[in-house]
Amino acid sequence: MNELNRAWWDERVPLHTTSDFYDVDGFLAGATALRPFEAEELGDVRGLSLVHLQCHFGLDTLSWARLGAQVTGLDFSAPATEAAADLTARAGLQAEWVVSDVMRADEALGGRRFDVVYTGIGSLAWLEDLDRWADVVTSLLAPGGRLYLVEFHPITEIFGDDDLTIENDYFHHGPRNWPEETGSYTDADATTVHNTTEEWAHPIGKVVSVLAARGLRIEFLHEYDYTLYPRWPQLRREGGGIYRFPPEVPTLPLLYSLVARAA
Repeated sequence: MNELNRAWWDERVPLHTTSDFYDVDGFLAGATALRPFEAEELGDVRGLSLVHLQCHFGLDTLSWARLGAQVTGLDFSAPATEAAADLTARAGLQAEWVVSDVMRADEALGGRRFDVVYTGIGSLAWLEDLDRWADVVTSLLAPGGRLYLVEFHPITEIFGDDDLTIENDYFHHGPRNWPEETGSYTDADATTVHNTTEEWAHPIGKVVSVLAARGLRIEFLHEYDYTLYPRWPQLRREGGGIYRFPPEVPTLPLLYSLVARAA
């Protein structure tokens, strides 16, 4: 377990649960935290068992519960799962919350298998060993079960934050050394103490290959031309809280999703 990253996430739980970015009040009033394409791509989840790996404080997890899935959320941050349990009660939903490093999720879940293993946006960059992660995912899938992965497109990490100048290597090896910054993606001005993280680059080819090597069948790989925050000044906000390049700016893939099915 990466203690630097866990300290970063633990400290930011109260910032995130009260932020406009996550809009907990909107969720409690009936809004979903899922992107528009997610429910369509995964289809009817009523009655399916679903485990959400790296679930943070559970907004996406509980959105699947609202759609009828029997959900379990797993995260290495105890403050995050505590906030998730509180949100579950406030929303009148049912969910199970487990504190565990994702690399030990198979042990923490006692060998259980699920119809859906879900991992949401912003998860893979925190993982050093993608092969071990793929082993864990495979061990959690019931026969015929599906991994549903939704993620920031890794091509976006080659650019700086101020403009679209290429600053980073797409095929970066080892942890990325980002500068220390206080605050969070929900509030850049917040005062925080734990500001050092370790993150890793995972090209799409690597993601697909580690899953295919374990016998999972890739059913689709989709790319999307929008993201969830104004990463660059050229992006323009649209309805639903998404950001796209304006028509006069050549576009890039900003999100992607895939489904991989177990035999």
